[in-house]
Amino acid sequence: MNKLPAVLMMLCASVLPGAALAEVVTVYTSARVAPLVVSDDQGIYPDLIRYLNRHAPGGLSFRLEYLPRKRLQLKVENGELNGIVIGMMPRWFDDAAQKKYLWTTPFALDRYVVVLPAGQAYSQAKPGALAGRSVGMVLGYSYPDLESWVRRQGLIRNDAPSDDKSLEKLQLGRVDSVAAAESVVRYYMKVHGIREDKLQLYGLPSSPTERRFLVPHSKAAVYEKIAPVIRKLKDDPEWQRLVSRYE
Repeated sequence: MNKLPAVLMMLCASVLPGAALAEVVTVYTSARVAPLVVSDDQGIYPDLIRYLNRHAPGGLSFRLEYLPRKRLQLKVENGELNGIVIGMMPRWFDDAAQKKYLWTTPFALDRYVVVLPAGQAYSQAKPGALAGRSVGMVLGYSYPDLESWVRRQGLIRNDAPSDDKSLEKLQLGRVDSVAAAESVVRYYMKVHGIREDKLQLYGLPSSPTERRFLVPHSKAAVYEKIAPVIRKLKDDPEWQRLVSRYE
């Protein structure tokens, strides 16, 4: 008889709404560069996943998973992705009209810059100023907005596994310049104590980088829950405090 209360409690718990297991949504990223991903549990993306787990409507649980860019793009385009993607732009997936996939509003804005050693002459108004020199970029990444700039300048692309590695090569004199997102460059300078007068940053002729969530239409129910949360980020002091740590 003494086992009956315990059995009844287990049965009751199994039918309570709060006891239902949350659906685990995998959030894919191809980023392995700070401040987007500093470590497995630090960076803008891990912080945003935790934020979603606190603020998204019930029934969902989010976890971040890395997938190399080419594999990620293939899975998205072939309709094989069982999850959503963080930090993407419609143009990168040939979806400027935002019809192929569902897109949240941007949760971060960035821009591409070229990074040069102090004293290196450069002018956007003089194509070819860097002719024959190398520019560090990320292996496997395409840069549609920058391709014409690279050609006009006569630069030679030199790939590395990440922007951090390209910036290390610049410091060691193994590349002449680096093209990367400004947030990545400034965070790298902050962490490594590089003074502003040691490197030159020039904005490149490209559209701003809008970091959004890409959601396949098969995950429309997930989109309906996270889109309002992402839309309100810019007005949430909690999120602003979190992201300010990486600036």
